[in-house]
Amino acid sequence: MQFRRLGTRMIALLALAMSATVATAADVTMNLGFGAPEDSLYGRFARIFETKVAEHTGGSVEVKIRCCNQISTEDEAFKAMQLGTVDGFFITANNVSPHWPLMDVTVLPYVFQNTAHLERVVDGPVGDLMKERLQADTSVHLLTFGPALYRDFYNSVRPINTMADMEGLKIRVPKNEVMLATFEAFGANPVPLAWSETPTALQTGTVDGGDNGTSFIRDMKFYEFEPHLVILEHFVAMAPLFASDAFMKKLSDEQREQIQRAATDAGAEFRHQVLTETEDVRNWLATEGGMAMTRPDKTDFIKAAQIVQQEFAEKRGEEFVDLVEKIREAAQ
Repeated sequence: MQFRRLGTRMIALLALAMSATVATAADVTMNLGFGAPEDSLYGRFARIFETKVAEHTGGSVEVKIRCCNQISTEDEAFKAMQLGTVDGFFITANNVSPHWPLMDVTVLPYVFQNTAHLERVVDGPVGDLMKERLQADTSVHLLTFGPALYRDFYNSVRPINTMADMEGLKIRVPKNEVMLATFEAFGANPVPLAWSETPTALQTGTVDGGDNGTSFIRDMKFYEFEPHLVILEHFVAMAPLFASDAFMKKLSDEQREQIQRAATDAGAEFRHQVLTETEDVRNWLATEGGMAMTRPDKTDFIKAAQIVQQEFAEKRGEEFVDLVEKIREAAQ
């Protein structure tokens, strides 16, 4: 009888332990959003991050992927994270600038000389400084800058072989001062439009063209109605992974470290993947996608871009100038 009681007690204790394990298997859920389709670059990045979080936290934090503006739009997500109503979101750097103008240092045309220069910036002291200032100024956490995509230009009117060919084209541009000024300097007529309005504006001919990271042109099927692909590489498109302070405060100190490590690892892994794919995607767009691809001489574009860089550095003040100088120093 005594053994039976002991056995019953052991079973009860085991059941209690198992139920406790189940209860704590995912202590915290992170709803991670983005505006693009689930099979886009954002979706791929999200899945890598999801896997890394599960590995690093031992399952104590669960990432739930919310594509296609389910929990917010890209234009509204930053403010939502400040309010604590969104846990995490991938936001293109130029759409962060209205909320934190210093992010525009990464948006300046031709500010990065090459990929190695960009990596020295975002993975080094300048990137760390930007993360610290962003969090101090806005409360939002930048977990990783993630992959970098050069923005390729496309339009429905004509091939672009020189900067003079840009004259008069109505170009969709994000609501970002630097990008608007850049296309004006290139001779085009920029039209500021939110991302959510862009596909319709392109399809209906409200605008003649736009620019995106190469893979997004394919993911969004813009090749179906934009016949001209132009390799300008004028902007680097980064879509950092952000998290709200409200979400980060749900985590223990250990979990915060694990989430940061997962984000860093996911960003490095996905950046490597993306770097090897850009030319493949361009070739796909020019063959299966049916786009006519040109690679114009960039000399005049770079000269115009340098004027934009200087004007914005002077206009934005000392902090902005300091960051631009730090980025230039990292090129050496």
